[in-house]
Amino acid sequence: MKVFINIKSLLQTRTKPELVVKGREMKNLPCIDHAWMSVKDGLIERFGSMEDYQPEAFSNYEIIDISGSFILPTWVDSHTHLVFAEWRNQEFEDRINGMTYHEIAERGGGILNSARKLGEMSEDYLYHSAFSRLNGLIEQGTGAIEIKSGYGLSLESELKMLRVIKRLKENSPIPIKATFLGAHAFPESYKNKEDQYIDEIINTMLPEVSKYNLAEYIDAFCETGYFSVEQTERILKAGANYGLKPKVHVNQFNAIGGIKTSVVNNAISVDHLEVVNEEDISFLKKSSTIAVALPSCSFFLEIPYTPAIKLMESDIAIALATDFNPGSTPSGNMNFIFSLACIKMKMTPEQAVNAMTINGAAAMELSDHYGAIAEGFAANFIVTKPINSLSYLPYAFGENHIQSVYIKGEKFKA
Repeated sequence: MKVFINIKSLLQTRTKPELVVKGREMKNLPCIDHAWMSVKDGLIERFGSMEDYQPEAFSNYEIIDISGSFILPTWVDSHTHLVFAEWRNQEFEDRINGMTYHEIAERGGGILNSARKLGEMSEDYLYHSAFSRLNGLIEQGTGAIEIKSGYGLSLESELKMLRVIKRLKENSPIPIKATFLGAHAFPESYKNKEDQYIDEIINTMLPEVSKYNLAEYIDAFCETGYFSVEQTERILKAGANYGLKPKVHVNQFNAIGGIKTSVVNNAISVDHLEVVNEEDISFLKKSSTIAVALPSCSFFLEIPYTPAIKLMESDIAIALATDFNPGSTPSGNMNFIFSLACIKMKMTPEQAVNAMTINGAAAMELSDHYGAIAEGFAANFIVTKPINSLSYLPYAFGENHIQSVYIKGEKFKA
């Protein structure tokens, strides 16, 4: 049992927790200045203003004075590819020398490169390397995470990835959700036989994923040169038959109707959205689907950023995630996402925090217990170093502002 006192500002305080914060409401970030907060049994117990703090009520608690520091919920990263075989820094050099993302993919690089390497790696190697990366992300403030397969592209390798994610779930102190992304790219062996690979996903992979309860979600890379709208819809409908809910890659380079198909198929989220048209906005506005922006992918690939302001003005819920992967986003640092959202996407710090906490949790169906400072919620929170304002966090983007991360009420140590 612990009680934190003299908190400079306690952020994202919800007495009646919101499951999602939409559009213009995202400007509002409730907080208590000069606050206290108690935690018990891994949960947030109570909190309030220091004016109302009664020391005698906490005589058996460890007292932690954090004068000058802020407390806010840990980040929720709802889109990652954390399990992979090797980094792809050679492709980074190729891009520096003038090759495009598409050119690298066409010569057998990109996702296919990762799939080849992953097929050669043992399950234990994949697990231990991913677990090390996961611990590093927790140290940077991530308190819940989604992880996709998709670097297998065969029954054996996709199941291997999903088993690794399951092991991570079992051994990680933070909640993890798994997404089956067999439809990440077409394997080289299925060139000019795309429908046969769709059949493989639906008739061979999905039954095995379901049999061993290896995923909560299903995904597809709905994009020109990858999976068409029609192919994506087939996969989403097949996934629904096995209880897998859609979380879909859409509109990274082109708007081809993937958002409409995702919404019609009750997608929890649509992710990327660097290119968005009025029809896309219309469908999102009428739905409960969350738009997940991945700004560090835009930064790394030098492509447009998701038009967050336009989406919020249309009363759409925005979440922010890393897209951590070895090809297009080799960083899972949510603090950098915070800075990019403010600097490049022109989100206010308050909007960005809502997108990285409550709405990130909603994009993983965790917002009833994560993403806010609320009584009975998981005591997963960040204690900052002493800072003068919330805006200093995204402003001074080259510094580490985290003093400590608490998971289930205990200071995290990797």
